[in-house]
Amino acid sequence: MAHGYLALVLHAHLPFVRHPESAYMLEEEWLFEAIAETYIPLLQMMEGWRRDGMDFKLTMSLTPPLISMLRDPLLQDRFEVHFTKLRELIAQECQHHQGHGHLRYLTEFYMQEFASVWATWEHHDRDLVKAFAGFAETNNLEILTCGATHGYLPLLRQHPEAVRAQLQVAVDHYQATFGRSPAGIWLPECAYYSGLEEVLAEVGLRYFLVDGHGLLYAQPRPRYGTYAPVFTEVGVAAFGRDHESSQQVWSSQVGYPGHPVYREFYKDLGWEADYDYIKPYITPDGHRKNTGIKYHKITGRNLGLDAKQLYDPYWAKEKAAEHAANFAYNRQQQIRYLHQLMGQEPIVVCPYDAELFGHWWYEGPWFLDFLMRKSYFDQQVFAVTHLADYLQDHPTHQVVQPAQSSWGYKGFHDYWLNETNAWVYPHLHAGAERRSPWPSGSRRTNGRAGPSSSRPRMLLAQASDW
Repeated sequence: MAHGYLALVLHAHLPFVRHPESAYMLEEEWLFEAIAETYIPLLQMMEGWRRDGMDFKLTMSLTPPLISMLRDPLLQDRFEVHFTKLRELIAQECQHHQGHGHLRYLTEFYMQEFASVWATWEHHDRDLVKAFAGFAETNNLEILTCGATHGYLPLLRQHPEAVRAQLQVAVDHYQATFGRSPAGIWLPECAYYSGLEEVLAEVGLRYFLVDGHGLLYAQPRPRYGTYAPVFTEVGVAAFGRDHESSQQVWSSQVGYPGHPVYREFYKDLGWEADYDYIKPYITPDGHRKNTGIKYHKITGRNLGLDAKQLYDPYWAKEKAAEHAANFAYNRQQQIRYLHQLMGQEPIVVCPYDAELFGHWWYEGPWFLDFLMRKSYFDQQVFAVTHLADYLQDHPTHQVVQPAQSSWGYKGFHDYWLNETNAWVYPHLHAGAERRSPWPSGSRRTNGRAGPSSSRPRMLLAQASDW
């Protein structure tokens, strides 16, 4: 029997970008890159686990803006145009480097990777949300919701209807998308303020995530720190982020993604190739941009880009397996110790941005794949679980008042309220005072969830990531 549990939680979100009035918009490529480098590789990873008979448990939040973009026919068409040009470029690169052994090896590697991504895209008939939902139906994937437009809730609190709108629209959107109500929510930026749990309870949400200090400084102090959820007075549970496991993945100094053999994110063909050669594959007005084709590895932490050596995906994948084994070993040691100390089964919650895996850290999906397989087949100290399943199996917890917190800079609100952006909040507050973004009696129109047609811009203006 397992001594404790590990919960891997990925937050999949991008700002809402859709410009039908323009034939090309660079910001739309954020979505296209995430589809090709993160969302499809994650689906392929889960398909591999299912193929190999693994009853795996992974948790993801899919935000309303991301779901809306993934299901938008215009953006789907534009992704296909974007990715077709990328495949055309790598085919040209393959011919261009026929006489260079290592570069030819890399171009052929990318050719195979891009073909695999395209095959998965076509296999799911362009509907990645439906593909993720299929794993949720078998309880392998737990899908969380988020704020309607990723609004930073603590800075909206003086207008309770604005907070309620962010949450109610999100819940309604989830119900319309997946046919059931969400159990949990990834709070935008993991940002919490005292009293937010009351609104969460009103819209039917059962639990949320906070950064570790949101629990460590709760009143009263939780007996088990971040290694067990807590209940708020209204019965909504809070899970805290584990600092140790976060550092091993997130930290720019000691985290896995900075290893020298991994792919260098900032050295891209779009900036390296001869201008006339690359011009058909950059912006229409001739500005260079990232293409996603990168031939070099990190090599060394303090090296300039011109000193980077050629990347080798074989050795990078080997290193990802080594790092996954190290992460699993550390969690075994951690959970053994916590189980002995607590006298009950702890849960170690590991939340990360989904886009870290594949987009920013190219080897991230390999790391997750190896980690889940090693956790499933190679050890019995911990089991990987969902947050909802843990609450169901462990229904009794301490009641506390979590501390105001976020997972941003300095752990509070500094990043979202400072001298560079304070000007926007009087406008947001004035808009909220003039009219509620979610007036009572207008939650559904013609059977579909969504705000009245005059309100979406206010919700979009509240987004935390613009």
